[in-house]
Amino acid sequence: MSQEKLKPAATKRMEVATFAGGCFWCTEAVFSQLKGVEKVESGYSGGKLENPTYEQVSTGTTGHAEAVQITFDPDAISYKEMLEIFFSTHDPTTLNRQGPDVGTQYRSIIFYHNDEQKAIAEHVIKEMTEEKNFDAPIVTQIEPFKAFYEAEDYHRDYFKRHPEQQYCRLVIAPKIAKLQKLYMSKLKLRV
Repeated sequence: MSQEKLKPAATKRMEVATFAGGCFWCTEAVFSQLKGVEKVESGYSGGKLENPTYEQVSTGTTGHAEAVQITFDPDAISYKEMLEIFFSTHDPTTLNRQGPDVGTQYRSIIFYHNDEQKAIAEHVIKEMTEEKNFDAPIVTQIEPFKAFYEAEDYHRDYFKRHPEQQYCRLVIAPKIAKLQKLYMSKLKLRV
């Protein structure tokens, strides 16, 4: 009997993106539907306090933004495509506000993980500004990633678990409809 060495299965090269674009329930709902996205976690980034709670972040005094951390396959969806979807599913022209959500914790911000992500983010913003994609200037911040603190369990998959909730119907559902209209080919197949 010959003993063949088993070759380890090739592992996908995964990347991480961290975005904040208002309520993390919205951003999580959008990115969890994309092909190539393996995981989307809601949490907090950009502040000074370690392991903040939702109640602390909600005060607007910790410096954190409600953010999502996305693990994705760059061979299936590029970082640039992710940014284009990010910009088209929230309003990057309102400072510290997204619709009914007001405060620094709802600011639009890209936390880059490396110099390549920073350069791509700067390029996308420059391109969208030159093309006048928005009626007002883009105020999205670009900052280096420092830390991400996962949100409490009850925030996880909020839209999926509570589609009937008023905020989900009035704020998140229209974002999902826009995503489906603009990026149908990028969505995961529903089984």
